[in-house]
Amino acid sequence: MNVFMTGGAGYIGGVTAEILLGSGHQVTVYDNLSRGHRAAIPSGAMFINGDIGDRTTLRDALSSADFDIVFHFASLIEAGESMEKPALYFRNNVSHSHNVIELASEVGCGRFVFSSTAAVYASSEQPLTEESPIDPANVYGETKLIVERMLTWYQRIHGLRFAALRYFNACGALPGRGEAHYPETHLIPRVLQVALGQRDHVNLYGTDYQTPDGTCIRDYVHVADLAEAHLLAATALEHNDTLLYNLGSGRGYSNQEIIEMAREVTSHDIPVDPVDRRHGDATRLVASYEKIQSELGWEPVHSQLHNILSTSWKWHSKQPHLYDDA
Repeated sequence: MNVFMTGGAGYIGGVTAEILLGSGHQVTVYDNLSRGHRAAIPSGAMFINGDIGDRTTLRDALSSADFDIVFHFASLIEAGESMEKPALYFRNNVSHSHNVIELASEVGCGRFVFSSTAAVYASSEQPLTEESPIDPANVYGETKLIVERMLTWYQRIHGLRFAALRYFNACGALPGRGEAHYPETHLIPRVLQVALGQRDHVNLYGTDYQTPDGTCIRDYVHVADLAEAHLLAATALEHNDTLLYNLGSGRGYSNQEIIEMAREVTSHDIPVDPVDRRHGDATRLVASYEKIQSELGWEPVHSQLHNILSTSWKWHSKQPHLYDDA
């Protein structure tokens, strides 16, 4: 495949680009580096520095080669920030994503893999299937849902084949590739930064949820498993018009359980400061991945919690300043 990838300088995009290249595919990364990192782009990928809000540059990039498929990772991803800056999220995640969809269709690129999210779902005590009730708790989730709906209409009207992959919590690391955001808001990196002495403590947002230990529960899926799902979905789009899959491990862990596992893996005490809930955080989001398992044979083979924390710790402890260009 000849792949056009938006957001390929980010965490998941960079890993997926590397795995695509290792499988013999061509990859062109299109990224403005506003929240990505030049070092995350694999050396074998072509890089175009551009913004998905810049229609002229984006059109030229999409027209620069005969691309078979678009992988669309470029988006803002912080639920809390989306509640503080909704206009920013609607503009970047919706309006600018429409540019990518529209121009991909215009140049004749007929397949599209979209980086969606479990944040489209209502919180549930039961594992979430693709048919579970939809009710985003934050603007971020709403923006992803809108893009899924746009893709549905482009499929109906223009025949664009697409896969929407609803990630649960992406995490873990590969050799030389780990999770780095600036500022860092994700729990696992923040906890490991405390173990490294880069933070004094980790904030625990909310201890009064209706869960066994009072902290919210999430499903954590290793980035290597996410990347493999993208390859499977891209291939399946050769024979399917629309694919919708959850990507998770099928197991939920509370924030407190993550901290306890981090203490075990790092052999460091990790001080905790309980603070108020963040606006827009759901109580419990855990995946059922039976659909992609049965249809594409995908398994989250790297997503055991100890492996997630161990690979993350190895990366953070050996290369804590890899992305100094941020």
